[in-house]
Amino acid sequence: MSKILIVAEHDGAKLNPATAKCVSCAKAIADAEIVVAVFAADGAAVAAQAAAVSGVTRVLQVDHPANAHALAATLAPQVAQLAPGYSHVFGPSTTFGKDLMPRVAALLDTPQLSDVMAAESATRFRRPMYAGNAIVTVEVAAGTQLVATVRTASFEAAPAAAAAAPIEAVAVTAELPTHTRFVSVSGARSDRPDLQTAARVVSGGRALGSADNFKILYDLADTLGAAVGASRAAVDAGYAPNDLQVGQTGKIIAPELYLAFGISGAIQHLTGIKDARTIVAVNKDSEAPIFEIADIGLVGDLFQIVPEIARLVSSGK
Repeated sequence: MSKILIVAEHDGAKLNPATAKCVSCAKAIADAEIVVAVFAADGAAVAAQAAAVSGVTRVLQVDHPANAHALAATLAPQVAQLAPGYSHVFGPSTTFGKDLMPRVAALLDTPQLSDVMAAESATRFRRPMYAGNAIVTVEVAAGTQLVATVRTASFEAAPAAAAAAPIEAVAVTAELPTHTRFVSVSGARSDRPDLQTAARVVSGGRALGSADNFKILYDLADTLGAAVGASRAAVDAGYAPNDLQVGQTGKIIAPELYLAFGISGAIQHLTGIKDARTIVAVNKDSEAPIFEIADIGLVGDLFQIVPEIARLVSSGK
């Protein structure tokens, strides 16, 4: 039997959906015992949410004042102390997971696999390479402890369980580093859905022409209840902040609906949206590469089309 430890990502009050997607990945491994570890200053609320995810057999609640903020340098020694006895240690392939899991692998002196998109068995996994143009199958020797990040765009979140898993309070005695400390956090605040978890995303490219013109996408997103994204070209031009960047060097997303306006479709951008359920592209260039993967394509002027879509949505037509 495989014993899988999943490190929960949360904001101190709410479990990030990425954790439930890690559970879905772990469930693909036959006869897996799935344990979720919640590191927080007071993780009772988050632990209860983790215990309600289908497939989770136990939740470890690790409360410590140092866990008030998710610092990889502080969390890694604690994860490493819990890890012995587990065949796999999973974390999401988000900023949180990419920062934390390599440190855990180094402390455990065990291999790490990044961006797992499918688990074929306890020892065989698939992951993308070359901006998603190739999929490689990776196999580790039986009995090898594996640390991995899970490509959350490749998995649906595990549903709620019929009955909650037991929660166990755990005290970790690992020596925590003093060279790293929390100073402050700053980030864009918005009432719109989070880009990485939104069901609908409205995204714009360099064709918008300016940051002021980008406002028409914000208006459409508010009408649709969608998140806003941007291509790297739009971010580099200063039309949108870089936390909105979608693509290989930005955020990998998998919304139900992705609306791309004025985005030509560079391979780096397409890598970030390839798992979207429905892709709608609007571009003046009928030869734009994005039309090759779009489910619905419209050749036209986005400055005429975006307001019309917003009008039709508002009117309920």
